[in-house]
Amino acid sequence: MLLSSLCVLNACSSFLEVDLPKSQLTNATVFDSYETANAALANIYAKIRDAGILSGTGGASSQMGSYADELIVYGNPSGPNMQFYNNALLPTMSAITEYWNNSYNQIYAANTLIAGVENSVSLTSNDKRQFTGEALFLRALVHFYLVNLFGDVPYIKTTDYELNRKVSRLSTNVVYENIIADLKNAQILLPETYSSAERSRVNRHVCKAFLARVYLYGKSYADAENEASAVLNQKALFSLENDLTKTFLIPSKETILQLQSAVSGQNTKEAGIFIFVAGPPASLSLTPNLINSFQTNDLRKANWIKSVTKGLDTWYHAFKYKEQTNTAVSKEYSVLFRLAEQYLIRAEARAQQGNLTGAKEDLNMIRSRAGIGNTTAATKEEILDAILKERRLELFTEHGHRFLDLKRFDKLDSQLSGLKLGWNSTDRLLPIPQNELNANPNLLPQNLGY
Repeated sequence: MLLSSLCVLNACSSFLEVDLPKSQLTNATVFDSYETANAALANIYAKIRDAGILSGTGGASSQMGSYADELIVYGNPSGPNMQFYNNALLPTMSAITEYWNNSYNQIYAANTLIAGVENSVSLTSNDKRQFTGEALFLRALVHFYLVNLFGDVPYIKTTDYELNRKVSRLSTNVVYENIIADLKNAQILLPETYSSAERSRVNRHVCKAFLARVYLYGKSYADAENEASAVLNQKALFSLENDLTKTFLIPSKETILQLQSAVSGQNTKEAGIFIFVAGPPASLSLTPNLINSFQTNDLRKANWIKSVTKGLDTWYHAFKYKEQTNTAVSKEYSVLFRLAEQYLIRAEARAQQGNLTGAKEDLNMIRSRAGIGNTTAATKEEILDAILKERRLELFTEHGHRFLDLKRFDKLDSQLSGLKLGWNSTDRLLPIPQNELNANPNLLPQNLGY
């Protein structure tokens, strides 16, 4: 629960207990050295990777893909994936509660780190800037997914238990204002360089990439174009991988931010949940509707999708991540931001501002890399439709992009009502967990339809 997640600092010390025994790594000492403070920050990244909305298993990539039109669910009829697939979500569902709880747990951890770094007398000013900037980014990132899935939500900036236990939901516009403020502050604090070649920690370019997405969602199209351009102009650092088998490998030049695996040799959890080697699938497969949206010669279909046949039946699975098990050294990390999205963001922002030539140029960068040639779209409406389709083909099974795009384009009903049994207009928002409403009436009313 939000009430339990936002507990007093001493009760939540486990949020920051990393690497050292609990008796040694206490709240009083965690910010006494760079090593333990850095471990605390690394633990927040790990929490985001392993649990909640952005996790490789039980997160938006699989569940929101099932909720939209990307995935078919098999197996347990009462399991959480099936409940998403059947649009049968309830405020009492454990998966809904876990989305909420894990998200606010991660936010609490970020706030604890921000406060601890500010009060530290041991960390250097440069270390403080780095840690605070990354924590602000992560706080904004988790709130972004909360507001897009649940609608109006609290924006938590403090570790004060008495304040947090009585919080109210803020309007979506106010949440977005807070996200933008956090990202702008993070951008000021962070350096342009990555701390390692693996691009697994936030820097200024990552903030710009995220700001481009946030501005696009908020319909601030000029700002979205500017931020995306700032990233796309870093040609020495970022470039599209022409060989699509390399797009999701750790050294990819296309990656802007990825989440490092827990130990060397571990790969992504996404591969484990999406890949199957025999039919019928035990868990998930790609929908025929998605498969049929690709042109026959689309290189993404050839490289990022794999078929499995049994008798007369054929199923398809996402094959962006190809390493289902551990390897001698890790080959793939879970990618949160990559360059292709920035081209699509700028294409959409340009189209919305009437720059149709520029929009088509960006769109064609993605189409050309996929081997399908330039778009034939001509009018603004045709170009926007082409961008929406290209986002579907480029970003499928990546952290719920498809659901959020249909929602932004106001096409959830037209796209899903004919494909999915039980789809209702109110399904555009997830329910607020019932136990949260019971614990804090300030979170009322419940979202419509629940």
